[in-house]
Amino acid sequence: MTETNDSDSLLQEVQALKAEVTRLNNQKFFRIYKSKWRTIGFQLMRGLAFGLGTVLGASILASVLVFALSQIDFIPIFGEWAKEIADEIQGRPSE
Repeated sequence: MTETNDSDSLLQEVQALKAEVTRLNNQKFFRIYKSKWRTIGFQLMRGLAFGLGTVLGASILASVLVFALSQIDFIPIFGEWAKEIADEIQGRPSE
């Protein structure tokens, strides 16, 4: 009798495991990576988004830095140095 219960219990566990694996395989992550071309397309879009974000972030950071350097020309030693750097970045000839 216990052997029948053990085999029924084992059968239920295997069926539950099969259902869980099926549910896991239907996840979006596994559906995307199932196809090689879909994976290549996904990684291409991911790389383009990363590159665009990096360029935009660096541009904004550089413009804020140039603006900040151009605004602190009233400090005696550091101000002159910052003004020269800002002029050099903006392409204006030094005086």
